[in-house]
Amino acid sequence: MTTLMRRGFFPLFVTLMLIFAPAHSWAQAPTESARKILVKTPAVYPTLARSMNIRGVVKLEAHVAPNGTVKSVDVKGGHPVLTQSAVNAVERWKFEPAAHETNELVEIRFDPQ
Repeated sequence: MTTLMRRGFFPLFVTLMLIFAPAHSWAQAPTESARKILVKTPAVYPTLARSMNIRGVVKLEAHVAPNGTVKSVDVKGGHPVLTQSAVNAVERWKFEPAAHETNELVEIRFDPQ
């Protein structure tokens, strides 16, 4: 295959992929608004985690109502011994009001120091 054919094929391929790409691939962009946190209850370090010297980060997605209250929390990652404490804390958080419901990404760091 000549260089000219390769050069002509690549832009055509990229253009076709953009035209025929599924619409849902564009919708996967983050929709988080990073609303300001007005009330931030700290997570309680679990006794079991402290005794086992477990540390780490729990990643959560908080579904926040327009009035700023947390409707629900989904765990996205983290040590299972730490996750419930992180969820319990974030459920009590209060965010600034907004025009619509948002999903906020939250990270809670646990360190037994």
